[in-house]
Amino acid sequence: MKKLITISCLVFSLATFAQKIESFETILDDKISIRALEISDSKVWYSGTDSKFGYVDLKNPENKKQISLSDRKLQFRTLAQDANSFFAINIESPAQFFKIDKKTLKHSVVYKDTAKTAFYDALYFHKNKFYAFSDPTNNLNLKFLQFNMNKSKFLMKNYSYLSLNKGEAAFAASNTNISASENFIWIATGGNSSRIFRLNLKNEKLEAFETPFIQGISSQGIYSIDFSGDKFGIAVGGDYLKQDGNINNIATSVDAGKTWQIQASGNNAGYTTCVKIKPGSKGKEIISVGDQHISYSSDFGKTWKKISDEKGFFVCKWIDQNTVVFAGKDKIVKAKIVF
Repeated sequence: MKKLITISCLVFSLATFAQKIESFETILDDKISIRALEISDSKVWYSGTDSKFGYVDLKNPENKKQISLSDRKLQFRTLAQDANSFFAINIESPAQFFKIDKKTLKHSVVYKDTAKTAFYDALYFHKNKFYAFSDPTNNLNLKFLQFNMNKSKFLMKNYSYLSLNKGEAAFAASNTNISASENFIWIATGGNSSRIFRLNLKNEKLEAFETPFIQGISSQGIYSIDFSGDKFGIAVGGDYLKQDGNINNIATSVDAGKTWQIQASGNNAGYTTCVKIKPGSKGKEIISVGDQHISYSSDFGKTWKKISDEKGFFVCKWIDQNTVVFAGKDKIVKAKIVF
């Protein structure tokens, strides 16, 4: 009986970690740093350094186009879309909100934030509204911008009952420190404090929840989050100054972000900038990427396997059940994952 149990466990373990990357196809090779991706019309769209914005056709990579959004060499780490347009915000002040027409690629600045502290970390489209989160003002007030382009209305929400802690901010690592479900929007912070802010879309109530994540200095904390439905969430990060560090840098929640449980502490590939739940898996299957690795979990983030030592990726996005695009330093890559 003991032998049967041992064999069964071995088979289960092998099945659990059977994932591997079958092939890498470089579809963009350029001098650029990319930290934000969107998929639309069978194309991967990107924003990056030197004001660069463009697309690569996923079916025919020779079909690609790149434009410059500004004569200035702006850095973009955000990108979101609605049915007709893309939107991107450059980091640093003045923060300019660019609107780019999907068909013509004509672009314009539709909003400016001239505050010296403006630094927008992520941009997210959900239920006909865009949500953007910036580093705080000097008085530590939250800067949580909501806007509806159909009504040309920009609204800086004032949550006077909540503020960031001193030394608390967010990381513009992969445009993924914001996630959403039917009823909630979540924002992750890091630095001296690493917390989860949750906005209830039914009553507009914003709450803040503590996490056991690594935190305490400016380089530590949650860098990326993703949710499946209203309940299950995954958070990843670490310390970008100590990228091999793998203590308290992955956590999951099963109660809509109220409480978080550390997973795989000491047993993962280290600092991670982006995490994405596989579509349709309800949180069971997850891919993550850091500067030094690509990793995979098939048990709701409890255990992880490094499936590639490929370096220089900052952001990833699922195309379908078996295909992921990765982007980062000087490249976009399409990868097939076999199970």
